[in-house]
Amino acid sequence: MNINPFLTDWNTPYHTAPFNQFKVEHYLPAIDQLIDEAKKEIDTIVANPEKANFENTIVALELAGEKLNRLAGVLYNLNSAETNDELQSVAREASPKLTEYANYISLNEKLFEKIKSVYENRDQLSLNAEQNYLLEHTYKNFVRRGAGLKGEAKKRYSEISTELAKLSLKFGENVLAETNAFSLLITDEKDLQGLPEAVIEAAAQLAGSKKKEGWMFNMQFPSYYPFLQFADNRKLREEIYRASGSRAFKNNEFNNEQIIKEIVSLRLELANLLGFKTYADYVLEERMAQTPEKVNTFIENLHQASKPFAEKEYAEISELAKAEGLEGELERWDWAYYTEKLKAQKFGFKEEEVKPYFQLEKVQGGVFELANRLYGLTFKENKEIQVYHDEVSAYEVFDEDGRFLSILYLDFFPREGKRGGAWSNDYRPQSNINGNSIRPVITVVCNFTKPTPSKPSLLTFREVETFLHEFGHALHGMLANTTYPSLSGTNVYWDFVELPSQMMENWASEKEWLDLFAMHYQTGEKLPDVLIQKLVEAKNFLAGYASDRQLSLGMCDMAWHSITAPVTEKVADYEKAAMQPTELFPEVEGTCTSTAFSHIFGGGYAAGYYSYKWAEVLDADAFAAFKEHGIFDKATATSFRKNILEKGGTQHPMKLYVKFRGHEPKVDALLERSGLKS
Repeated sequence: MNINPFLTDWNTPYHTAPFNQFKVEHYLPAIDQLIDEAKKEIDTIVANPEKANFENTIVALELAGEKLNRLAGVLYNLNSAETNDELQSVAREASPKLTEYANYISLNEKLFEKIKSVYENRDQLSLNAEQNYLLEHTYKNFVRRGAGLKGEAKKRYSEISTELAKLSLKFGENVLAETNAFSLLITDEKDLQGLPEAVIEAAAQLAGSKKKEGWMFNMQFPSYYPFLQFADNRKLREEIYRASGSRAFKNNEFNNEQIIKEIVSLRLELANLLGFKTYADYVLEERMAQTPEKVNTFIENLHQASKPFAEKEYAEISELAKAEGLEGELERWDWAYYTEKLKAQKFGFKEEEVKPYFQLEKVQGGVFELANRLYGLTFKENKEIQVYHDEVSAYEVFDEDGRFLSILYLDFFPREGKRGGAWSNDYRPQSNINGNSIRPVITVVCNFTKPTPSKPSLLTFREVETFLHEFGHALHGMLANTTYPSLSGTNVYWDFVELPSQMMENWASEKEWLDLFAMHYQTGEKLPDVLIQKLVEAKNFLAGYASDRQLSLGMCDMAWHSITAPVTEKVADYEKAAMQPTELFPEVEGTCTSTAFSHIFGGGYAAGYYSYKWAEVLDADAFAAFKEHGIFDKATATSFRKNILEKGGTQHPMKLYVKFRGHEPKVDALLERSGLKS
């Protein structure tokens, strides 16, 4: 008999997912059954004849649908990290079902009446701070999800949210399909000039894996970016750049232009239904920034600080390119190539020089050691825990006193079934309701350079920072110590969620940390002080351009989500107008950022992309505390853990931040660190 594993208890170490048992045909029947069961749990809350109170309504709601949430965690994590046509088809079919279930809860009038009754009588209840916050959070969430709507408006809200879920999924599928569709096969060795040996070897390995002769480059970052950085062949740099810039912007079945227009129009309509002028107004009500005006002012102020530096940097690179024989204007596909040359001139430093000292296994050891020095954590690989791909490893994470804290999956290399970029997520959040302590299952997924027959995986400095960044998110999940899952770990305001991750990046250029692990993979020689010094000096290289580039994406995001009427212009024209203030390069016809801007159209960053810069202000100010007391200072780390990492979303983030730092953050620390202070 074929037992559906999603309908049973998982008899596995720490009740982790039994990935080997999952079959595509298990998902949809289990989703249907678990939705029915979860609806019955909701109906039981509604039908309870006792007066609504915190336990029988708010806590009961937190506990409802546990097995359904467990299944959705598996489905959506795998659809990002290890998908295929069959799983994508399941996700497409599952998405409206899960949205309909979410609406069954949020648009349930009788359930909302009970929540409202508890909320309105909160002063008579003896609730602690976290319970109070959960009650407020639950009530507000219901209002923001249409619970106060009536009749046609409620029906329309339900239709919009279902349609948005489908469109968002389709957007991501199109980007992945277009990313996988491109490859550049080189058969003439002359076209490899300028490329480092390791990059050439990886390209030969990729070609071999596709049964091709020669060297192959694709759209995965470890293949694509080094080509732009080092290849002398300008024509081929242009080809690979245009291929990346035109993803989901071609006249084919994967075009995302219409999907973008539909998404932003539906988001606007949803916001209007709930009484907001724009979708940005709706989103930002629940953010530290609070209003679009505040976000736009924040972006504009940083842009004004960054632009003069960006212009100088662009002029300097253009000058170098001309001196090197470039004819015509500096184009986007020239930027990485000539910046690499300028970096070598200015700092005597090439990115390739440090890679031999950043063997992935050693970097991982260094990251684990950092977590040990700051928070006392230890990591033990457990091969009994099933994983979803043989490149994935699973670790048990223990606290200083030996107490079990979390499971951590690490998944490092690009695959066709994995979307680009890097992220951290949970398969199971932490909670501790009624003394039932459930520890989290966290995953870190990256796209680092694969090992080759002659070399291990060697990371760029930027990849070391990326590892630290995602590990910071993972710590937020692993160290969570709250009662309720909806307030646990990274369930915080979106413009606060990047603080723990960006905070971790600061250690990347600290000699004390690098000395612990950064050694040459062949000789065992430590990363020389002179190279560390060059890394530090080069850290703010082109900081103005990097800042303005990030701000331009925030401008694009805010433009799409501040509309008050559907967009009639072409997607590329609308985007161009939004990003114009930061523009330095000639326009590249046939390319578009928005059509592959997965953060805002396929992820959760709509009207929130500014969060990266917002969190930089927080992390620069926060890391200053470590600089004052020592980068491994236990007392500072303990305060960060207790006030930020453990607390999740149980209090307003500014309150938590002030408890850690003693004051609100100031933008000065960021400008100073980035060298952008006039």
